[in-house]
Order: sequence, then structure tokens, then C-alpha cells
Amino acid sequence: MSRKPSVLFVCVHNAGRSQMAAGWLRHLAGDSVEVRSAGSMPADVVNPAAVEAMREVGIDITGQTPRKLEWETAESSDVIITMGCGDACPVFPGKRYEDWKLEDPAGKGVESVRPIRDEIRARVEKLLADLTAA
Repeated sequence: MSRKPSVLFVCVHNAGRSQMAAGWLRHLAGDSVEVRSAGSMPADVVNPAAVEAMREVGIDITGQTPRKLEWETAESSDVIITMGCGDACPVFPGKRYEDWKLEDPAGKGVESVRPIRDEIRARVEKLLADLTAA
């Protein structure tokens, strides 16, 4: 890609998985990738257990707000990573799509969110390696 790639992480509530993934990508890629996240049915706030789990690894996602998935945001993204958003996720020709099967951290304590956080990090590292090789 000749310009800065954009990645959109989408889950249902945009309060856990997608926020952690966006936090990891911002942390690991710096400003070399445009990072976006959204939800098909956004929650009011980011999951406190996700915030705590990310804080433990030095990443602050407290300033993030769950956002509604907008057609234009998806259409203008290069890569769309879905995490259980179901049929609400639009499909556009020519986009790179990945569906990450991840446990939903909703209603779980931080001890249960840590393994999800760590799995997301591994997937984000692989995604970033793929983007920088392109």
C-alpha cells in the first residue's frame, strides 16, 4: 500500500474486543496505520475489565468511546476485522476481511479478559507484520 493503511475493528458493542484490538494496533504501529473501531450495537462505555487488562500492559483505552458502525467508515477502510458482529457488518468488494473468533469479554472479570487480551495482541502483531510487508 502506498499510503497509510486503515484498519477497522468491529464487534457488537465496541466495548471490549474491538477496543483492545484498536489499542494494541495504535500501540504497536504508532501512526503508521490509521486505526478505527466500531460496533453494530455500541455500548455506553468501554468494558471496565478490558480497560484494566489493557492498563496492566501499559495501554490506556480509557479515552475511547464505543461508536456505531457507519457505512462510510467501513467503505473507506482497507482492512476490516470482525469479531462477532454478525450480519450487521457490511461487505465491500476489494476489501481485506478477517473474522477473528474471540471470546466475548462482556460480563467477565479482568482475570478472564487477560487471555482474550493476549490472543488479540498475537493477532494484531500478525496483522501488522502483514501490513508492513505489503
